[in-house]
Amino acid sequence: MDTNRILAELRGERDRIERVIAALEGVNSTGRLARYFRRATRKTRRISAAGRARIAAAQRARWAKLRKKRK
Repeated sequence: MDTNRILAELRGERDRIERVIAALEGVNSTGRLARYFRRATRKTRRISAAGRARIAAAQRARWAKLRKKRK
């Protein structure tokens, strides 16, 4: 293997590790990472009452079907 290529890869890995260490050292008291290191967060999905009722009704139907097979 080429020694220069190995050295270049090791230096790149060292730089990446140094960035991670710097980010972890930048953690504030709330435990959040430094601004440049955070990912965008996804909004939480909420289900409507009607959707929850449909899911519950479908599950009750599944359980009724299973109980009917047992008898």
